Amino acid sequence: MPRPTKGPRLGGSPAHERLLLNNLAASLFTHKAVTTTETKAKRVQPVAEKLVTLAKRGDLHARRQVMADISDKNVVHELFANIAPQVLERKGGYTRITKLGFRKGDNAPMALIELVLEPVVAKPAKAKAKVAEKVAPAAAAVVEEVATPAETIVEEEAVVAEAHGEEAENEVVAEEAAAVEEEVVAEAVAEAVAEEAPAAEEAAVVEEAVVEEAASEEAPAAEETKSEEA
Repeated sequence: MPRPTKGPRLGGSPAHERLLLNNLAASLFTHKAVTTTETKAKRVQPVAEKLVTLAKRGDLHARRQVMADISDKNVVHELFANIAPQVLERKGGYTRITKLGFRKGDNAPMALIELVLEPVVAKPAKAKAKVAEKVAPAAAAVVEEVATPAETIVEEEAVVAEAHGEEAENEVVAEEAAAVEEEVVAEAVAEAVAEEAPAAEEAAVVEEAVVEEAASEEAPAAEETKSEEA
C-alpha cells in the first residue's frame, strides 16, 4: 500500500486536509474515477486503498471504521456491497493513476485516479516458464559437471573390476593347468610302473632259470670230483 507523503499540507490545517482527502475518496468510490491534480491523486491513493482493505474484511467493526472517515452511508454501502466483491481476489493495487498533462490557466499537472475493478488474470505460468528457461541451461551445465566425474569414476571402477576379473580368470586357468599337469604326470608314472612290472618279473624268472641251470651243471661236476677222489 502506498504511504502518505511528507510535505506541506493540502489545506490550512490537518483537519481540513483529512476532510479533503476523505471527500475525494468518497467521490472516487461513487464515480469509480476522478480527475484531479497529480498531488491530490498521490495523496488520496493510500487513503482510498486503506478503506477498500477494510471493506474487503466486511465485518461490523470494519464498517464502523470506514464510517468514521466517510459519513455518507450510501457511499459506504456502495463500497462494501459492490466494490469490495470485485476486488476480493486482488491482493493490492486497488487504484491506478494516469497522468493527463497540464491544466489550462495555472498549468497544474493533472492526473486521473480510478479504481482497478478488472478481474485478476493470473500470469505465473509465463513467469515460471521464463525463469525455467533461464535456469535450465545453468542447471544442465551443473548436472553435466556433476555427472562427468561420476561417469569417470564409474568407468574407472568398471576397468578395475574387469582387471580383477581377468586376474581371477587367470588364477583359475593356472590352477586348472596345474591340476591337468598333475593328472598327466600321475598317468605317466602309472604307465611306467605298469610297463616295468612285467619286465622285472621276466628278469627274475630268467635269473631263477639261470641259477637252476648253473646248479644243475655244478651238481654232476661235484659228483665226478667226489668219485675221482674216492
